[in-house]
Amino acid sequence: MNDTSVVAIAVKMLTVTGELAAPMLLTALAVGLAISLIQSITSIQEATLSFVPKMAAVALAIVLTGHWMISTLINFTNQMYALIPQLLSS
Repeated sequence: MNDTSVVAIAVKMLTVTGELAAPMLLTALAVGLAISLIQSITSIQEATLSFVPKMAAVALAIVLTGHWMISTLINFTNQMYALIPQLLSS
């Protein structure tokens, strides 16, 4: 196991992590921005107002993208398990 393979595994891991987190983070960002815009237009400055819509939108994003997220994670795990013999022999 050399430093090149460690860096390659780390880059792949960070890429998969970013891909899996993106639907939830982007949904929360979009909903938070929309709620903030509505709050500034209506002059309602309640900090807890955006919590429930964000939570509902993130839950919906998980429901819609959950199958893809699980299959991506399973594929990554299978790839890592398949790499174990190569890493041990080198």
